[in-house]
Amino acid sequence: MNRNYTNEQEEKKSRFNFFDRIRKEREGVSPDEPKILDNPTLGNFFKLLGRKINTLLTVNLLFVFGNFPVFFILLGATGYFSIQSFAPYYQQFAPLLGASYFDQSPLMAALMGVYGIQATVSVPSTTTYILYGLGALLLLTFGLVNVGTTHLLRSMVREEGMFIMSDFWQAIRRNFKQGLLYGILDLLIMGILGYDLLYFYLNLSSGDTMIYIFFFLTFAMCIVYTFMRMYIYLMMITFDLSIMKLLKNALFFAILGIKRNIMALLAVIVVVAFWYVLRMAFFPLAVILPFILMFSVCGLASAYAAYPKIKEIMIDPYYKENRE
Repeated sequence: MNRNYTNEQEEKKSRFNFFDRIRKEREGVSPDEPKILDNPTLGNFFKLLGRKINTLLTVNLLFVFGNFPVFFILLGATGYFSIQSFAPYYQQFAPLLGASYFDQSPLMAALMGVYGIQATVSVPSTTTYILYGLGALLLLTFGLVNVGTTHLLRSMVREEGMFIMSDFWQAIRRNFKQGLLYGILDLLIMGILGYDLLYFYLNLSSGDTMIYIFFFLTFAMCIVYTFMRMYIYLMMITFDLSIMKLLKNALFFAILGIKRNIMALLAVIVVVAFWYVLRMAFFPLAVILPFILMFSVCGLASAYAAYPKIKEIMIDPYYKENRE
């Protein structure tokens, strides 16, 4: 009886030991299961997505609230704090107003009734400028949050155990300077490309051949840079490389991994399209989606497409050379 009682006590201790539970979480999947990274197919991606859905919720929240300055920008852009004023809707209003002082006929009154319509104009207030100033803090948070979340996404792809918060902050501490500098550069590049693409798109109706050429060139540059971004943050947290070498290697990977890159881009397009349709069908749920899964799922698709190529070209040859 004594021996049985002792065995029962030991079983209970092992069953309810808090640290044992944490240790088991860090072990990830069972060693008997084949590693997804050994065969990174489309079907295995959905298998990985199902396994990591709870972790993706946390990673998405880290990305959204880590980039909290975006909320200041959105709040300023709503116009809620702007000064509301009125201005003529039609350009013909000014000359007609001058003519109306000398012509009081019914025709002039009818013209003033049509072209004298006033439109509401929002003028930024001091509060609006303060909100935009706070939103500029995004330059400081964007790269660092990308470094931390990319580290977590890489761990998911490699099916490693992890402590989410400690691993997130540890990745930021290790890559603080480079993550901060490249985050600023990243936002500037995306801003310039986005502005140019919108500018040329809005001027396509001009019929100018050069506008068409520049539009498609800018569009191609946006696609290439999207592919490059899939590799840059992954290489940043994996290797000790300068920013110039990161950009150079990412450009090579954008070409070498073209098939996987296109698949990742299609996955992102599907997620965004689903959000857009959901916005039209049920707007409240569409507002919630970016806060729970949208960014982390897109990030996982990018990491799942990019990391096997990095492993194949940069990691595996290194270990093979050392073994030899």
